[in-house]
Amino acid sequence: MIDIYWQLFYTFFKIGLFGFGGGYAMLSMIQYEVVEAHRWLTTGEFTDIIAISQVTPGPIAINSATYIGYAATGGSVLGSAIATFAVCLPSVIIMALVCRFFTLFKKNRYVMAAMSGMTPAAIGLIAAAAIMLMNKQNFTDYAGVLIFIGTFALSYFFKWGAIRIIILAAVVGYLVY
Repeated sequence: MIDIYWQLFYTFFKIGLFGFGGGYAMLSMIQYEVVEAHRWLTTGEFTDIIAISQVTPGPIAINSATYIGYAATGGSVLGSAIATFAVCLPSVIIMALVCRFFTLFKKNRYVMAAMSGMTPAAIGLIAAAAIMLMNKQNFTDYAGVLIFIGTFALSYFFKWGAIRIIILAAVVGYLVY
């Protein structure tokens, strides 16, 4: 039983260490590790956890780590705590080091080039997460596809804020389903 806790810690520490670009960029890594590599969850369970993590206050990577840790250990709060701690720990360590040395090197051309290179990589990881969530569990009918297209259009073309779009999508979802 202790083995699952070490696996959780190692898996989420690795995700936290290599997950550049924020929580949404980490989703494809999380999905690979918990659904495909370790088989702690099914695709449907993972999709449900992501949905819950999106509406729960806080960062999506931390929320999903908490829920996945709970589910992977059969309902253990210790599993939740370990997964949450492990996904946050690399950021704490890296930020402590970066804050110490960034002021010395912020004008360095190599540091500036590295930061410029990370931006498209983070965008690609976020796009991969969006594509990964476009599965048959999320798009079971044409209404879901229309809600997706509508929210994209409102966000991209009309520059609506996320809160207005979420409320509208919730109302439309309630009325349709």
